[in-house]
Amino acid sequence: MILECTECRTRYLVPDAAIGADGRTVRCASCKHSWFQAPPPLDLVTRAEALQSTPAPASPSPAPMVSGRAAPASGPLSSPAINTPRPAPAAAKDPDFDPFAHRAPLHARRNPARRQTVAAVAAGSAMLVGVAAILYSGAPGFATQLGLEQAVKNDPLVIEQYPIDRRDLPTGTELFAVSGRIINTSSQRQTVPDIRAELRDGRNINARIVFSWTITPERRLLAPGASIEFNSAQTDVPANSKRLDFTFERGPVG
Repeated sequence: MILECTECRTRYLVPDAAIGADGRTVRCASCKHSWFQAPPPLDLVTRAEALQSTPAPASPSPAPMVSGRAAPASGPLSSPAINTPRPAPAAAKDPDFDPFAHRAPLHARRNPARRQTVAAVAAGSAMLVGVAAILYSGAPGFATQLGLEQAVKNDPLVIEQYPIDRRDLPTGTELFAVSGRIINTSSQRQTVPDIRAELRDGRNINARIVFSWTITPERRLLAPGASIEFNSAQTDVPANSKRLDFTFERGPVG
């Protein structure tokens, strides 16, 4: 499918499976603008019948690579060139998402229609199982990272996490930068509390907290439907960090 940045109008050609059946938040590699990309329409019944009645097409050859990026698509999209976007966050929608894992570059897949159909069914089943487990266990960290805090706690404020940025500084220390935004989903003005960032040594609900700190939002009052961004950075976080959770500190706000 083709993605187009709503700010700078840069377009990208990515596989449908990269967006997933529920959509995900993506960020433009050119202007750094983030937006939620809805999933492409998918008719599983029609596609399954078509696959049964039509011979499987010949497997297309992999797309040629130019300097580590997929070549632009032919036809009307050949100019301007379409750059391969960096992997989108999202994390926020997949219970198995690991923001600390290495991301391999996207490549053209063979027989995409069959693979996308199977991937959509598998993703839907996995999401149902994951949501059921979270609601049953009441795990606040997972609920925040997956954007389900409102459903679990009926909280009008929702935290949306952006990708984590880890880099080595010239001084030899490692910079661990986090960012995101707070969204007021209610129809009333809300008071924004401090945000608690927690790093855990595992991905399960019983994982131990190895590092934590508090992030103070730029504003304390958020209008209905409005949002504010936040960011914070730490140095030399524990090397065994495997998961980042954001929660609100519901104490008195000064």
